Amino acid sequence: EEVHIVMKVETHTHPTAISPFSGAATGSGGEIRDEGATGRGASPKAGLMGFSVSHLRIPGHQQPWEATIGRPDRIASPMQIMLAAPIGGAAFNNEFGRPNILGYFRTFEAPGESGSNFSFGYHKPIMIAGGLGNIRPSDVEKAEVPVGAVLTVIGGPAMLIGLGGGAASSMGSGSSSEDLDYASVQRGNPEMQRRAQQVIDSCWRIGMTEGRHNPIVIIHDVGAGGLSNAIPELVNHSRRGAILQLRDIPNVDSLYFTMLNS
Repeated sequence: EEVHIVMKVETHTHPTAISPFSGAATGSGGEIRDEGATGRGASPKAGLMGFSVSHLRIPGHQQPWEATIGRPDRIASPMQIMLAAPIGGAAFNNEFGRPNILGYFRTFEAPGESGSNFSFGYHKPIMIAGGLGNIRPSDVEKAEVPVGAVLTVIGGPAMLIGLGGGAASSMGSGSSSEDLDYASVQRGNPEMQRRAQQVIDSCWRIGMTEGRHNPIVIIHDVGAGGLSNAIPELVNHSRRGAILQLRDIPNVDSLYFTMLNS
């Protein structure tokens, strides 16, 4: 059967600067969800990662061109990032069941003009997560949503973590409190994400049977902003209205049901 290729590349920079392992892991996880939520459901196949950081300053092996430049204490050093972040991204890909087959790594710093207090580098690193997958031609376009359609959320319960991650990514490092910086980093759950992907795969495979159709008419990944963003975007794309029961959203603490959106 003919299939089309799905490709996606995005960055997950702020979380990787704060918590390299979890930041890179959830960067890969978010990119995988974007692939799976293409059209009416797609299948992620292979991943890639890339990192740009400031000079490593390896203890005992610091190079002459690696000048001493300060950085905020709450962000990881380039060395810490490169020791943990690639493992975090690779671990998520591996545990999800997708090979990570491509990547890049570079360091860069440059002094500013003579007499200037500015220097250039990647203290706030670039973490790139990408990949490719495939999708059936009949599932490329999202379908029209009928009146009375059911909105279904699949995945784990909402938790009080990852709050403010989308906004934090646009802030300068250190412009918010240290606790908020760390709280904005999501935690990876590749095993649960694998289960969710298997549901998607099972649905589009139904459409391969003659006389049967993929039950998914429209799909959206849950990323920054959690359900408070994903559900309204899904409804808006459908050009419909919706009735939502907040208390029906699975969460780990009912006291925070209006806040747990990640």
